[in-house]
Amino acid sequence: MNSWLAFLLTLSLIILVHEWGHFICARAIGVKVERFSFGFGPLLLRWTRSGTEYVLSLLPFGGYVKLAGEAEEGQGGASKPWEYRSRSVIERGLIVLAGPLINYALGFLLFFGVFMAGSPIFTSRVGNVIEGYPAAEAGLKVGDRILAVDGQPVDAWEQMTLAIQARPDAVTLTVERDGKTFPQIIRPKVIERTNLFGAKTRTGMVGITPSDEVRIQRYSPPRAFLKAGSQVWFLTHATLQSLWAIATGGLSMKESFTGPIGIFHITAAVAAQGITPLLQLIAVLSTSIGLFNLLPVPVLDGGHLAFLAVEKLRGKAVSSQTQERMTRVGLGLLLLLLTVVTYNDLLRFNIGGRLMGLFQ
Repeated sequence: MNSWLAFLLTLSLIILVHEWGHFICARAIGVKVERFSFGFGPLLLRWTRSGTEYVLSLLPFGGYVKLAGEAEEGQGGASKPWEYRSRSVIERGLIVLAGPLINYALGFLLFFGVFMAGSPIFTSRVGNVIEGYPAAEAGLKVGDRILAVDGQPVDAWEQMTLAIQARPDAVTLTVERDGKTFPQIIRPKVIERTNLFGAKTRTGMVGITPSDEVRIQRYSPPRAFLKAGSQVWFLTHATLQSLWAIATGGLSMKESFTGPIGIFHITAAVAAQGITPLLQLIAVLSTSIGLFNLLPVPVLDGGHLAFLAVEKLRGKAVSSQTQERMTRVGLGLLLLLLTVVTYNDLLRFNIGGRLMGLFQ
């Protein structure tokens, strides 16, 4: 698939689904949707249906849903039953929450579909033995198949690698070679490193890499359902831990965030591997964007939920002036973050050097 097409389809799907969540929930509650807008820049299409104006612009990097009465939130005066501000705090909160939740639902459904349809994974056959590492010293050879790690059966490279890394002191591999099976005791090389969350870990490495032998891993619907839920939970937990590590200085923001440039490069690389890896990437991005939008930052959905929580506690809405000021601050912080990650992406992918090369 063309890199740009994959990038645009990925972003478009995630953004459209997010805004559709707000849209469908508002409609279900009885709030009138005045405008459903997707993209920005030059206008491509505009039409009206069932009282809602639909707007499609050229650049698919954003969108919004305009609800009747939303602009007057926090102000006094009577409101109509179909207006956003006439609804209870709970109903308004559901409308705001629907966008991130639908992103989570998309991520879950894509993971579920991929796990049922099947995706290629490396088997436990050895493709290369690195000189100077314990595997080479123990006599492992290219083409050997690892059947078990300390008696625990393995048939996938990732499964085998995790089992070895968890045993940095000594490990017994069950090896198959030329139709014969034998045990091989190896003392892994211990690598001490700082993990994603700033904690020091000891990892065992034996010095082998996978062959190009792959198999398709498929799961039954019940197992795919549970695995999809586990994957969404893992992404949520890992992201929250990463954000905490960044906030406390345990993790570098430079290596942890990426912007549109980075997403383009990642999408292009994954799309070249086929539709299944691309669907997995969309699932990851949709889940991550859903969580990001729940952060309590004004201008994000989480910021709106925070305003609603304050309204519920104090019995009256935060004034529109206060909301506007805080939203401007939140927008400024997001633009600053976008500038920083874009600059880091330019350095990471050497975009400036490539552009200069065009003029040499």
